[in-house]
Amino acid sequence: MKHTINREEKVFDQFLKIYKAQVTQDSFDGKKEITTTRLALDRGNAIAVLLYEKDTDSFLFIRQFRYPSSRRDQGWIVEIPAGAIDKNESAEKAAIREVKEEIGYEIEELEFIVEYFPSPGMSSEQISIFYGEVTSSQKTLQGGGATSENEDIELIKIPRTEIRQKIKDHYFNNSISIISLQWYLLNKTTN
Repeated sequence: MKHTINREEKVFDQFLKIYKAQVTQDSFDGKKEITTTRLALDRGNAIAVLLYEKDTDSFLFIRQFRYPSSRRDQGWIVEIPAGAIDKNESAEKAAIREVKEEIGYEIEELEFIVEYFPSPGMSSEQISIFYGEVTSSQKTLQGGGATSENEDIELIKIPRTEIRQKIKDHYFNNSISIISLQWYLLNKTTN
């Protein structure tokens, strides 16, 4: 099957960019082409890191205010460290930088989990999720986020033994946390 982007224009250009395009695509029955207008939100790509702190047997999360979710009465979200990939930066380098910036840990090694589109009907963003193990001695910086971005981030430690129940109780309400923890339970545990 084929598609063609006939026309595309940037209709909004700030931190987030919105593109409007006329697109022609093949139909599944193969009998016709469909031409329509679509919008795409573009903020670049991002990373997220599930961190397990071995000496405390805990996962490291962050809590911060999120305006979009506050519109649904859930302003402070508990999630894994995450952030945008800067221009000319690899996903792994961005992951190391964001963890240091948000929670102050130095990471030595990361394991790739998955790259996915969190909302492909609306956004072109792809998120790369990594897994890393640290010890409390690797917390060498304050963390708390980038002051230049007005971030105010709190470190949250959740014992590994509580994770399964927290997932069952719908404690996590964001895809990066749910996907990474389910990956951990499928790939790193024996029970």
